[in-house]
Amino acid sequence: MKSTLEVSKAHSRATQPRRQGRMEKPRPAKLKRPRILGLVLAQLSVVGVAAVIGQLAAGQGAALSALLGGLVAWLPSSYFAWRTFRFQGARYTREIVKSFYRAEAGKFGLTVALFTLVFVTVPPSNPAFFFGAYVATLFANWLGPWLLQRPLHT
Repeated sequence: MKSTLEVSKAHSRATQPRRQGRMEKPRPAKLKRPRILGLVLAQLSVVGVAAVIGQLAAGQGAALSALLGGLVAWLPSSYFAWRTFRFQGARYTREIVKSFYRAEAGKFGLTVALFTLVFVTVPPSNPAFFFGAYVATLFANWLGPWLLQRPLHT
């Protein structure tokens, strides 16, 4: 009579699939990185459009105010995108989470520093265009899901 252990081993050998030759090493999945460049360029184009509108509507002072306001929003957002999407894959889960927190802290600090720098060194001559361009550039983030969407054929 066979022992329970011997029966268990025989059963497990019978239910396992048979290996043909050498087993291949598992390969990591090839995931495509998000297309962040489209979002960053969309925000930059909003800055340019705001500056042109400021120039046409109220002159050079408004254009400079709009440009500065847009850049105060665009630079921290670009920094966040650069810091956040450096890591990819399940192997780097901790690094991905850390990079999100660090990127958000850096974005906040950079925003505060840029606002301070602008208001101390070059006070905007037209605050409406400054804050309008700032808000318009931030609203370009709402286009993120649409701009980062992958084509259906890939």
